[in-house]
Amino acid sequence: MNGLELNKIAAAIFIAGIIAMVSGFVSRAFYGPDDAKTRGFWVEVPEEGAMAAKEEEIIDLGTLMAAADIASGEKLAKKCVACHSFEKGGANKVGPNLWGVLSDVFAHKKDFAYSKAFEARKGEAWNYEKMYAFLENPRKYVEGTKMAFAGLKKPEQRAALMAYINSMADKKRPFPAPVVNAASVDPEAAAAIATQ
Repeated sequence: MNGLELNKIAAAIFIAGIIAMVSGFVSRAFYGPDDAKTRGFWVEVPEEGAMAAKEEEIIDLGTLMAAADIASGEKLAKKCVACHSFEKGGANKVGPNLWGVLSDVFAHKKDFAYSKAFEARKGEAWNYEKMYAFLENPRKYVEGTKMAFAGLKKPEQRAALMAYINSMADKKRPFPAPVVNAASVDPEAAAAIATQ
């Protein structure tokens, strides 16, 4: 190797070093160590206790049911008629006939083959709280059910469907009483609501 080639190699290494150094200065000017705290976006992650409290949020079924619209429930029930019938004496389909189910017990139809999960709860009485939880997520509430329906996510929809189901019975189940917050209602008004 002659001296000219060695000079070219040394110059190339020198220039590469200068480029790397300048790149470092430029990048630090735009993205300094202090900027690392503010770059990007913040994702709010609730604490475990807050999530548990949200899951345990109590729904005032009495108030929800008092405002429920039976006509809306009848429209929602059209999603159910592929698998269930609602009329008195109606035939079982893929699912059992639902006439009077809310005033009855789990696995109420003797002529229907229920899943083992429902059979395990046979004789347990339905009520608004159980039906509400079931309509929200049938597979979670009765693990192992054959029912393929994903559930109704809106509380108002579940209340409307329950009001309609309750109307499809000889013996109607009374709606639960609304929850009254004693701190925000005067005693006379609370007594009046409780006697309704």
